[in-house]
Amino acid sequence: MTHTAPHPIVLPVVPARAALGARGLLLAVTSALAFSISGPIAKPLLESGWSLSAVLLVRMTVAGLVVSPALIRTLRAQRGFLRTHWLSLTAFGLIPVVGCQLLFFSAMQRMPVAVALLIQYLAPVMLVLFVWARTRMTPSRAVIAGSVIAMVGLVLVVDVTSARFDLVGVGLALLAAVCVCVYFTMSERTGPDLPPLALASGGLLVGAIAMGILTVTGIMPFAAPPLTVDLVGLELPAIVPLLLVGVCTAAGYAFGVMAVPLIGSRVASFVGLSEVLFALMFAWILLAETPAPVQFLGGALILVGVVLVRLDARAAAAVSAPVEPLPGEVGPGIR
Repeated sequence: MTHTAPHPIVLPVVPARAALGARGLLLAVTSALAFSISGPIAKPLLESGWSLSAVLLVRMTVAGLVVSPALIRTLRAQRGFLRTHWLSLTAFGLIPVVGCQLLFFSAMQRMPVAVALLIQYLAPVMLVLFVWARTRMTPSRAVIAGSVIAMVGLVLVVDVTSARFDLVGVGLALLAAVCVCVYFTMSERTGPDLPPLALASGGLLVGAIAMGILTVTGIMPFAAPPLTVDLVGLELPAIVPLLLVGVCTAAGYAFGVMAVPLIGSRVASFVGLSEVLFALMFAWILLAETPAPVQFLGGALILVGVVLVRLDARAAAAVSAPVEPLPGEVGPGIR
């Protein structure tokens, strides 16, 4: 009687690309969550007499110090790191860190917050248009549909009804959106030579130095009166919520710059729209600002748009991924 050797049991293996993509999505969502909590916590300070320069100075300094161990490790491992990458660190600190925040808050002073926020979050669409212009490749239907749906959802979430427009404010908000695009583009180019966390820490510390110069020279007014802040029913010294804002900012930049190389700047920018949804949630919890039903609908549309863009990215990755050879076949060479 002839015995046939049993076929080996083949267990499904998750492709490394898919695992990295899932990790990147988790990091991007966590980054948006961390960024979103800063506004509701800092708002009572700004309303109670703290100047924007004081809040940003403490925020950037604390965030830069929290992530600084990564920069110190990189400096020890790469003796010529600062000489090679000083321009990238300076650009990251002045454009995505300082530039984005100053431009956005300046726009916010000339128009409703909702309108400034809406214009700033045109960054994902601007990135799609930039890639289209650079590569001459028309975006897929999924990307176009996802962009339109996400933007409609964003309009519903930020509630721009009866809002006034200011041309200078619009220009400032558009420049803030450009700064956001620079953030995603620079983050995508990180790697072993320029680690993401080293870029984040260096950029935040450069931003803190820049804010210090703006305040010392009197270009920006500085006010930090001693006061207590009511946070979730607790009366806390101002420094406590500021430290929390700094830690959240550090987490936002750290997780964000690590996520972009894994999922790409386009997908990461659309996932970043979830920051608006998280901000609504924290404003609801911390400031008792209850969202309207139409804002929930807008949130759902944003999620649909993100899913469509993500599905297109996965399809593109599947097409470009190398095919694993079957047992006994000779696989293609790796270039």
